[in-house]
Amino acid sequence: DYPSLKFRPIHIDIKHHMEKKSYYFDLIDHLAKQKINGIIVEFEDKLKYELRPKIGSSDALSIKWWIELSEYANKRNIEINPLVQGLGHASFILKHKKYKYLRDVLESDWAFNPLKQETYDLQFDLYLDAIKATPYGKYLHVGGDEVRLVKRDGKSELELNLIWLNKVCEFAKKHNRIPIFWDDMPLKHAGVYRPMFDSEISKEKVDQIWNKNESNLMKFIEKFPKNAIYMRWNYQKSDTYGNQKAMDWYTKNNLKVMGASAGQTRWTLMPQNQSNIPQIKAFAINSIEKKLDGLLLTLWDDDSPHFELYKRGIAAFAEYSWSGNKITINQFKINHRHRTFGSKFSNNKYEFIDKLEKPVSLWLNMLLKENVRRSSIAKAKNPKETFIIELPDHKNPGNWSKKYSKKINDAKKSLMISSEVESVIKELQQKKSNNKFTLEVYNQVNELVKFTSNVIISLEKMDMSGKGKFEGKIDSNEVKKMEQ
Repeated sequence: DYPSLKFRPIHIDIKHHMEKKSYYFDLIDHLAKQKINGIIVEFEDKLKYELRPKIGSSDALSIKWWIELSEYANKRNIEINPLVQGLGHASFILKHKKYKYLRDVLESDWAFNPLKQETYDLQFDLYLDAIKATPYGKYLHVGGDEVRLVKRDGKSELELNLIWLNKVCEFAKKHNRIPIFWDDMPLKHAGVYRPMFDSEISKEKVDQIWNKNESNLMKFIEKFPKNAIYMRWNYQKSDTYGNQKAMDWYTKNNLKVMGASAGQTRWTLMPQNQSNIPQIKAFAINSIEKKLDGLLLTLWDDDSPHFELYKRGIAAFAEYSWSGNKITINQFKINHRHRTFGSKFSNNKYEFIDKLEKPVSLWLNMLLKENVRRSSIAKAKNPKETFIIELPDHKNPGNWSKKYSKKINDAKKSLMISSEVESVIKELQQKKSNNKFTLEVYNQVNELVKFTSNVIISLEKMDMSGKGKFEGKIDSNEVKKMEQ
């Protein structure tokens, strides 16, 4: 019984919200039991930087506190390492008027200009504080993903990326840290990125794309830092031929590569796709087969679910990164229920997490107008524009219900499933299962999606009352329940 992958860290992303301080100490104990041996914490503005105090948010935690957590983790064989976004994802820094002159494009706070020396003076100060806060770490994750740059001084975007990467990797080496770099931009600029996320494309077509564009990478191969780990992140399509080919390219050119799967990306309320277990398992097996040193489980907080909801995905990551392909996903879920709630609750009768996914997915757009997506809301020019469905018109009863018949049907389906979920959670609680807090968090997710579906059903009753006013046949007790 020994690990198939040496380094098995999870990612903690705290840029949008944090749990209570005590939660993180409890989390360390939980991770240690599962043999997770690393954490990469994405600080952003949640570290109270001493060298650049303006960057830390009002709720940032001190370097002293992070050192305390690092010491606690180290005693439990967990190594905490920092991630401070560098070239792009820099809004938390460049939003400040003081640093506006360092922007790559003056109108955007997204990316740094990689040709300004002051860019590095600032970033290195942040790195120094992050290293100080994580004294037992051996890595420094420098970010570097999803950034577009203006071509400058006759240099391409790929060259500019590599100029920045070489400077930050040299800094990491000087401070005895191994730099980790999200690898997407060089692959994008070279023209070999798309096949990694396309499971339909043939092997022949992938090979054609690489044969045509690999020279774009090889032209600058000597400028790829040798001390960096190139983190090949792929959250949904890790086993595609294109993704495997990209990982093999690094190995072939004597560059270190490590994968990054995900237990949470942009899912609202809770992780979905079975906590992304199929993809976690696939990437773990790929990494083991390729004899890589490790695999990261990213846990993005962009939509801020409670961290408790990530734990099944973490358990799957712990299982498959340690043991490889020894048990099926169904058997893992049985084991997980046994270990999480107790030996009496391992059978499928008590499976409620997968069931809850459907109501959660329906909830997302339940109160939005048809064909409205988050991207269109974000791009709206008028801040007062609303994308929420209108109320029924009491002068035309029945029209609203006809227009939103699909939402009404979805609400009814959602409530049926939520009722089943509620029943299972109540039984677990009544029979005094373990991990009561976990159940309470899932129960609150269920209550939230129920509320929204009940709003739709109540609006239908208003519309169909036929009384020419909202009172109609609406049950006042029902409305009071919703208000509570």
